[in-house]
Amino acid sequence: MIAEPKNIIEATDLSFGYGDFMLMKNISFAVKEHDIFVIMGGSGCGKSTLLHILTGLKKAASGRIKIDGKNLWTSDQTLRKDIMTDCGILYQSGALFSSMTLAENIAMPLQQYTDYSSSLIKELVSLKLALVGLAGFENFYPSEISGGMKKRAGLARALALDPKIVYCDEPSAGLDPISSHLLDDLFIELNQSLGTTFVIVSHELPSIFAVANNSVYLDAETKSIKGSGDPKELLKNPPNEKVKEFLTRGENIHA
Repeated sequence: MIAEPKNIIEATDLSFGYGDFMLMKNISFAVKEHDIFVIMGGSGCGKSTLLHILTGLKKAASGRIKIDGKNLWTSDQTLRKDIMTDCGILYQSGALFSSMTLAENIAMPLQQYTDYSSSLIKELVSLKLALVGLAGFENFYPSEISGGMKKRAGLARALALDPKIVYCDEPSAGLDPISSHLLDDLFIELNQSLGTTFVIVSHELPSIFAVANNSVYLDAETKSIKGSGDPKELLKNPPNEKVKEFLTRGENIHA
């Protein structure tokens, strides 16, 4: 009998915002190991802010986050560092250092957080680039490659330390449909081959339906989660009108 995947992220009673203005109040959800989990919702609902909280870049006003059973904010500095090195981040722009080659960008976390030899780091860099379809591009600079390639190079860097979780902030933003589709395929391939859990902020319906097996819908008006689960199932059986409206924008995007 196959064991049920465990929760790798547990958010309990989270409230967050800026100053006295709350974006979300007392929301709770869980991400299971090997999920491709999408945080979705309209503009201003707090999708990216929630991602910043999950990655430890911002602290919630209240509530608790556990990553792989460890409390993100009450852990000591050493344990918190361990938690965060188990996570990778793909920023919306790719956030590559323009003065460094792709190889140098990807080598940086390996140089900072491991004691690997330079020859091993070189091998690992080539492996990560190959994983994202950029074999042979080690010596290219970010300015010499396309937008879609920059996103994939950013993903290679996010994978450098073999994280259990990779967080992605609007990965399809600024990409043409073909590049976006290729990136979606890559998320699925890496999820299936490496078992990596992905947490993705997105409002792009084609990508959401293509990759996600789990999700939450954040509603700015009620400051709450108005829907959760596989987006394809939410489309078939919408829990409320807001989720239905969001998932049927443009009509028949997903048949």
